[in-house]
Amino acid sequence: MIKSFKHKGLERMFLEDDSSGINPEHSEKVQNILLTIDSAVNIQDLNLPSFKLHQLKGSRKDIWSITVRSNWRITFRFENENAYILDYEDYH
Repeated sequence: MIKSFKHKGLERMFLEDDSSGINPEHSEKVQNILLTIDSAVNIQDLNLPSFKLHQLKGSRKDIWSITVRSNWRITFRFENENAYILDYEDYH
């Protein structure tokens, strides 16, 4: 279940179905990712080929990443069946 957001556009999309803070080319996939994260009970539920799920390294080793498109990712922390601090970012 999604518990918190860092990116306000993601939060609006999830809570209000308002995609104004998301690149229009990404909105359909972002919506799908959010719904899948919200229903996940463990991190393996998110290990879908199209998501390219991976754990970050170094100082961000507790953060997971899902590919949206090109360099754009949704990043989050996953603990005890919950996702926290969801962000929509280009970190490359």
